[in-house]
Amino acid sequence: MQNLDGLGYRGKTVVVTGGSSGMGEQVARILRELGAKVHIVDIREPKVACESFHQVDLADFPAVRAVVDALSKLAPIDFLFPCAGLPPTVKGPLYCMQVNYIGTRHFVECLLPSLRDGAGIALISSDATLGWQKNLAQSLEMLAISDPDEALAWCEADPETRVRDGYTTSKEMLVVWVQNAAVKLGNERRIRLNAIGPCPTKTAFMEEQGQHLPAGFLDAWPYPSLGRMATAEEQAWPLVLLNSPLNAAVTGAFLLTDQGFASGVYTGAIDPSFMTGGK
Repeated sequence: MQNLDGLGYRGKTVVVTGGSSGMGEQVARILRELGAKVHIVDIREPKVACESFHQVDLADFPAVRAVVDALSKLAPIDFLFPCAGLPPTVKGPLYCMQVNYIGTRHFVECLLPSLRDGAGIALISSDATLGWQKNLAQSLEMLAISDPDEALAWCEADPETRVRDGYTTSKEMLVVWVQNAAVKLGNERRIRLNAIGPCPTKTAFMEEQGQHLPAGFLDAWPYPSLGRMATAEEQAWPLVLLNSPLNAAVTGAFLLTDQGFASGVYTGAIDPSFMTGGK
C-alpha cells in the first residue's frame, strides 16, 4: 500500500466491531496496513491479525458492558468503527434490531468515556433507509430511550409497527441517531460521528440475505459506478476515509456509498419499480 500516513491512523488505537467478516474485516485489515493498533470485537474469532479480540453478542447487554470494561484499559481510544450487523433472516427481526441498533448504540455509549476528546466514530447503515424521513416521528420516539432494556421492551410492545422487518428499521435508527448525537458529542468533546449507506455488497451478509430476495433482484439493481456489486473492501475504504482526521469538518453525515442509487431515485434517474416487480 502506498504511504497514506496522512490519513492519521499510524500508531493510533482503534476498536472495530464486526471485524471478523465482511466490511468490518476489511476495515480492520486496512487499518492494520495503515499502521493502527486494531482491537476487534465480534461474536466470532477474526481472521485478521489484531492487538486483541473480545468475543461478544451485541444483543447481550450485560456482556457488552463487560467487554467495554475490558476495553477501557486501552484508553484513550482514538477511533471506533462499529461495523457489526446482520440481516433479519438469521434470528428474526427483533434480534436484528437488538444487534444492529440497540446493542451497537449501547456499546458506543458505554465506550465513550474511554474515547479521547476529538476521536472519530464511523459506522455502517444502509441505503435501505431510503425513506427514513417518513418514519422520523417514530424514530425520534425510540431515540429518546437510551436504556437498552427499555428500548427492547418498547420494540416488543408493538413489533409490527416499531420493528417491522428489523433490518430497515434498525438501519434507519442508526441514521437518525448519528445525525442527532453528533451535535452533542461535537459540542462537548469534539468527537465526530458519521455513517455510510452501502448498496448491495458482496459479503456473507448479502449471500444470506440474497437467498430471501426475489429471483433476479440483485441482477436488476443498478450499479452506475462499478457496473457490478461492490466488494467489502470498496465499502471499507469510504468508511476509513470518512473517519480520518482530515475530515475534521464532517460530522453527523450519512454518506451514501451506493453507486448513485439513492440520488438516482430521488431525482428520477433511476426507476425503483424493479424492487417491487414493476408495481
